[in-house]
Amino acid sequence: MDAATCEVERPPTWRSVPVAATTVAVGVLVGTMLWSATRSSSAGLAGVDVALAVAALALVPVVLRRPQVGGVLAGLLVALSPVATPVASFAVLFTARNRPFRHAATVAAVGVTGEAVQAFWRPVPSLPYGWRLVLMTIAYAALLGWGTWAQARNALLAALRDRAQRAEQEQERRVGEARAAERSRIAREMHDVLAHRLSLLAAAAGAMEYRPDAPPERLSAAAGVIRASAHHALDELREVITLLRSDDAESPTDTPPGQTLADLPRLVDEARAAGQQIVVDDPLGPPVEIPATVGRTAYRIAQEALTNARKHAAGQPVRLVLDGAPGTGLSIAVSNPTTPDSGVIGGAGTGLIGLAERAELTGGRVTHHIDATGRFHLTAWLPWPT
Repeated sequence: MDAATCEVERPPTWRSVPVAATTVAVGVLVGTMLWSATRSSSAGLAGVDVALAVAALALVPVVLRRPQVGGVLAGLLVALSPVATPVASFAVLFTARNRPFRHAATVAAVGVTGEAVQAFWRPVPSLPYGWRLVLMTIAYAALLGWGTWAQARNALLAALRDRAQRAEQEQERRVGEARAAERSRIAREMHDVLAHRLSLLAAAAGAMEYRPDAPPERLSAAAGVIRASAHHALDELREVITLLRSDDAESPTDTPPGQTLADLPRLVDEARAAGQQIVVDDPLGPPVEIPATVGRTAYRIAQEALTNARKHAAGQPVRLVLDGAPGTGLSIAVSNPTTPDSGVIGGAGTGLIGLAERAELTGGRVTHHIDATGRFHLTAWLPWPT
């Protein structure tokens, strides 16, 4: 618990206790004790009791401001007259309620000592000295315990309130982090999807630009690729923007499922329709059972690799190799020749960084390099549990 919290949650002190109301309440008890004492004492002692009652009431504000000092002074007055007992008792309770136990114990000890002195020189005929001392000791001990318990209870409640507040803040922080992480993931999805669609658009448009004399059916096919890619890109962009605007974007039920490894043939067909040369070596054969997370990551890796090939090595053949088995992992290898200035659309390399992050989240890895012959290689390994 920090200092600010301790200051706020500190038990009430004299500043938050009405001094006048407290003085009046204690004054009623002092007046009752004064009336009882003057009835059974001589005229001389009655005058002393009145003066001591006024002095005891004057100590109430002192007790509220400086409990230990006021309590000790009230305990000394108790040795002279019983009219100071209410103030001394209040001092024990208030000190135990607001100050360390040792301070309250000191005030209680002085009060018990004062009661012992008073009982010695102002005895009560119907109550033996020993019993009177025992009863007063029990009374002061009860006040001391009550005040200490109240202080401990307030401290416990303050600690529980602080813990609840911290837990709420921690929960809000976790929700915020989850929302930010999910929206970051959606942003990566948007990058992957739109980069793929836009690269298809660029490839098809480039074919129409550089081969205006192509047969009409080829130009029509390229225009169809452009239309379909633009349509898909708008739909996918609309989905992502809807999710980003939602306050509950962190909810898994609001997240699109995405493509898996079973959608890879369609991805390859779209790229080939745009004019990209792709050779697929897939020993896995027909669609196999693979965890959904691994399948989505594998699809995104292949998609990003084909997109990069269209962007940075347009017109160059691409080789895609899939291999692996349950228990050994899934391997994805994509390679293509590089050319100095064949890129249609530039890039900042964020796609490859995103792929590495995706693979790490599933327990896999992604590496890439250019070999001595100038061929670009992207290799990924993803866990495939048995």
